[in-house]
Amino acid sequence: MERAKMKGKLRHLFSPFVIELLIILFLVEFVKGALLVTILPIYMGTVLGLSTFAIGWAFSLQYIGDNIFRSPIGWITERVGYRISMLAGLIITFISVGLIAFTSNLFLIVIACLLLGIGTSPLWPCVITGTTQVAGEKAQGTVLSIVYFAWLSGTGAGPVVINFFVAKSYAPAFRVLLVCMAVVTIVALFLPGRQQTEELHAQEDMQNLKSKARLSVQNLSGKIRETLQDVRRNLHVSWQFFVALFLQTFSIGLLTPVITLYARTVIGLTPAQYSLLLMIGGGITVLALIPMGRWVDKIGTKWFLHIGFGLTAVTLFFFATARAMFLVYILVCLIGIGYALIVPAWNAYIASVIPKSERGAVWGFFLTIEGSGMVVGPIISGRLWDILGPHAPFYGSSLVLAVLFGIHWYMTSRPRAKVTA
Repeated sequence: MERAKMKGKLRHLFSPFVIELLIILFLVEFVKGALLVTILPIYMGTVLGLSTFAIGWAFSLQYIGDNIFRSPIGWITERVGYRISMLAGLIITFISVGLIAFTSNLFLIVIACLLLGIGTSPLWPCVITGTTQVAGEKAQGTVLSIVYFAWLSGTGAGPVVINFFVAKSYAPAFRVLLVCMAVVTIVALFLPGRQQTEELHAQEDMQNLKSKARLSVQNLSGKIRETLQDVRRNLHVSWQFFVALFLQTFSIGLLTPVITLYARTVIGLTPAQYSLLLMIGGGITVLALIPMGRWVDKIGTKWFLHIGFGLTAVTLFFFATARAMFLVYILVCLIGIGYALIVPAWNAYIASVIPKSERGAVWGFFLTIEGSGMVVGPIISGRLWDILGPHAPFYGSSLVLAVLFGIHWYMTSRPRAKVTA
């Protein structure tokens, strides 16, 4: 009986709509991972000779473009449908990859980084809203672990696979990325339009959906004000929650622009060793995500986040001074376990405070706050590297995670009513 119920739940989660979203997420993150982790840091640092601070700014422009549009995209998607929102973003992303592929002009590459962020801004609001909508409240941890399985698989596979294409020339690598963008653009054509999106919302008993879906230039500003008022009235969280949203991605943003440079220039890894390191750390996280998501659904998020934040903070601190390869691999395994604990639990925790009536808008709002950490993190990271040395971003990220551990402990030690008051 229990097995049949589980099979029915998994069949429901892997509907064509969810599969389409997961394919798009995987391939777009594959492209972004290849560009941001493997191609751009080395190209901008060694070929163009830019400082780490300048590379950090270029990365921040990508996150700025992504962050600015996340909140409105979440709101617009609910009203115009997934297909239009995602297609518009993917076309812009396609243009961005084309610019990077066919130019070595620094200004155009920087513009392409900004366009990359703008183009991928619909990705997470669409994927998170759509998958949690299909899953319902009782399977949010499971579906979010599946989503992050696709995300981490794409993000991890991109740098690893693309390393095999850039040994002699960047041209084959860019051809692979352009083919990936062509595939996701075709897949996006099969996403729900406005009418189908309305039907999805209707399944959640959303009130007055059709009146919200009819947009016009005259009533757009009024509808936005009405939505924001609804969100403010129905969303009750403490200020610590918003600080935690920012810090969670800020800790990652501190590492994003420097991790490849650190591995290649400080630890002295070869491309093959670095690919192996990514496969080990990312593989552990990816393989653990789905069982972790199921456990989160059964026993809650509290201890997963306590252990995950604490373990990752301590491990990053020691990673900053590790030189022996055996120790480096052990620490990377521990970091992978830490993020496998954090990812499904953190997003299930966020989903638990979001009102159903404005799920897309609130997810977009939360993702904007989280994205701001990815905007600020790379800028500060580059500055820390240039002034204090290559270890500083890792110490900084460890400290941020320790603070996040303290904030989460404080929030969860209080009664829920007070925490979200």
